[in-house]
Amino acid sequence: MAAYTTVIGGLAASARISGREIPGDLPVKDVALFALATHKLSRLLAKDPVTSPLRAPFTAYQGTSGPAELQEEVRGSGARKTVGELITCPFCTSVWVATGFTAGLIYLPRATRLAMATLAALAGADMMHFVHGWLQRKASQEAG
Repeated sequence: MAAYTTVIGGLAASARISGREIPGDLPVKDVALFALATHKLSRLLAKDPVTSPLRAPFTAYQGTSGPAELQEEVRGSGARKTVGELITCPFCTSVWVATGFTAGLIYLPRATRLAMATLAALAGADMMHFVHGWLQRKASQEAG
């Protein structure tokens, strides 16, 4: 909590000092883009095999938990355990990811929107993979 509060305070102070505009009302399409991108990046960071080396100092591999997702056990104690809990929980990670995107919209809005659009497209592609797999299973069941 202290680290998060410090980050938020630093971002707010930096925005004020630099005269950056804080976005006002976000259009619904931006909120949807924000949500999809936050979801995808949070899951990439907390569950994806590609990012497991980043989590390795704080976790122990337990197996898979779903398509392209790992199940990892948090290890250690104190700060190590705290970081492990944070980086293996997509819900916990999403708070930091959304905060990062918010900062990005203040400091680098075009690059942030491009990154969010890319991640939202990946989230959409993931959903299409699940739908495709479901349709294939359904077709196999009906044929057999």
